[in-house]
Amino acid sequence: MITVVVPTIGRPSLAATLAALDPDLDVIVVDDRPPPSATGEPGVGLLERPAPAAGRVRVLRSGGGGPAAARNVGWRAARTPWIVFLDDDVVPRPGWADALRADLAGLPDEVAGSQGRIEVPLPHDRRPTDAERNTAGLATADWITADMAYRRSALERTGGFDERFPRAYREDADLALRMIEAGYRLVRGERVTVHPVRDGGLWHSVRLQRGNADDALMRRLHGRDWRAAIGAPGRLRRHALVTGLGAVALGAAALRSGRVAVLAGAVWALLTAEFAWARIAPGPRTGREIGRMAVTSAVIPPVACAHRLRGELRVRR
Repeated sequence: MITVVVPTIGRPSLAATLAALDPDLDVIVVDDRPPPSATGEPGVGLLERPAPAAGRVRVLRSGGGGPAAARNVGWRAARTPWIVFLDDDVVPRPGWADALRADLAGLPDEVAGSQGRIEVPLPHDRRPTDAERNTAGLATADWITADMAYRRSALERTGGFDERFPRAYREDADLALRMIEAGYRLVRGERVTVHPVRDGGLWHSVRLQRGNADDALMRRLHGRDWRAAIGAPGRLRRHALVTGLGAVALGAAALRSGRVAVLAGAVWALLTAEFAWARIAPGPRTGREIGRMAVTSAVIPPVACAHRLRGELRVRR
């Protein structure tokens, strides 16, 4: 009745994901690492260490096409009525398989998908950092494939994941919107999956701005109101204003127009400080966190705008 599909790039967390699954579940792990010939490095098996679920696990390769392509490889290889997508860094709670079956049992035909409940464990002795709050947002996000079950028939009708989304960002929201546009309903189940928090380093929040390129594709596919449809507010307009002010200040300084440079620079600094404080205030306010927020809050706006511009150019081609 159910096949679990887990795309992976070989992260060590995959072992914990598989170990949490019941041994009677059919599992397809899709290795999305580039082929060894493309990297010049020897291939390394994903399941060299034994895992409780290893007897029911198949490993397929998708050639490094991204998570959307990897999930398509997985569900198309399955033959069960329901496909459950898990990320390779989550850990289903004990009893997850039984709760999953209960979530899917008796769902009417117009229900195409069931989302699991995501728990993000946060520290109890301090306020969460910016990175931790970002991960915690997954607990309230709609239709994310950290734990999302879809009917195979609905995936066939809608074509599955759009492989033009190259990273784990927006490809799940795009599919959910297409499911709804096709007349299906999506519901939330009672099963629980834990998504651990990890520190991605100083530049983690800056690397996340690559997703702005995918937002351009979402706008092209689903119109101007796509953010409201999935409950995802954005800050790109403010980033564009801040980036423009910075460019004006630098240009005016180069042209020796001191008054314009000072005025534009002052407004840029004010808005940058506002952005940094919005990220610092709810956090632990340690010296390390304040330093990270100060640096990255100045870098994020131009990086976000550059990625969005790249995305807009790509969708127009």
